[in-house]
Amino acid sequence: MPKKMKAAVMNTTGKLDFEMIDVPEVKDNCVLVKLDYVGVCGSDSHLFEHGFIGESVVTEPMVLGHEPGGVVAAVGKNVTSLKPGDRVAVEPGVPCWECDFCKQGKYNLCPNVYFYASLPVTEGCFAEYIAHPANLCYKLPDNVSTLEGALMEPLAVGFHAARQSGAFVGSSAVILGSGCIGLVTMLSLLSMGVKDITVVDVMQNRLDKALELGAAHVVNASECDPVAKVIELTGGGADFSFETAGNATTLFQIAKMTKRGGTITLVGYTSSGKAELNVNWIIDNEMSIKTVFRYRNHYPTIIKAVSDGIIPLKKIASDIFEFSDIQKGMEYAIHNKNAVTKAVIRINPDAE
Repeated sequence: MPKKMKAAVMNTTGKLDFEMIDVPEVKDNCVLVKLDYVGVCGSDSHLFEHGFIGESVVTEPMVLGHEPGGVVAAVGKNVTSLKPGDRVAVEPGVPCWECDFCKQGKYNLCPNVYFYASLPVTEGCFAEYIAHPANLCYKLPDNVSTLEGALMEPLAVGFHAARQSGAFVGSSAVILGSGCIGLVTMLSLLSMGVKDITVVDVMQNRLDKALELGAAHVVNASECDPVAKVIELTGGGADFSFETAGNATTLFQIAKMTKRGGTITLVGYTSSGKAELNVNWIIDNEMSIKTVFRYRNHYPTIIKAVSDGIIPLKKIASDIFEFSDIQKGMEYAIHNKNAVTKAVIRINPDAE
């Protein structure tokens, strides 16, 4: 195994420098993963462009990226579940497994979680290798690619949102925002039998992708009053509504797009951490509010759903950039939101 690897290090906001750093040590219960693909998350883009998210500020060199898929290169001495050559999706957060939340199975709420490229953690996946606990690396079926393995991370967010909401077969849903998280939320709802889904955005290319992937209706909010249009399409509002854009306007609008007694699920972060909700309307109509923080206990389920053809995950990836072009890829993802659904970095140039 090599002792050094190439990593894209953000020493300055908006600039990635290739550096040779140590290949991480493989502990007894861990595996070394040679990365094939790593998705570009909205948080990566925000940190790259601005150097902060909310109150968390980048103050030291940082490697971005937390959506990895790759191939096991080596295993620790206690690992029996995986072997070199296995293709895996990697769940990027490592909980403590000891706190009350972990013991309850709600490990996404672990206050001691170590999550790649999520401040204060500055280690990320825009590098050739990562070392990771074997129990958080999931072997991929033969018909699921490592590209799809990387996309399991955002899919897990959307699947968790769909599950958190309580949506059920025959109910209606509206999704505000048709970026990657909005689309995987829609795909998750479709896999659960929710077919009457309306997607709202201001970018027509993203709405076209939503239609391609199974949305019943789309609404371009730049061309009409989106609240009135959603009420018209749903006959008074959706049973379940999802805010995935993290936008102040849509966060205020969502209550009036939701049916009386319905459920609002908040998924998207705002850049400032603040936004207004139509609280009186929510109270008067006895609506429930659910929230989503990452995911828990979903990887085996979503991997099987992709393998079985229930969720066409690969269609989410719109742009793939080579690792050598990662600077260009990051800048393109930020400045071409009207064209990009999901940007992915191919770390291994030989990856299929």
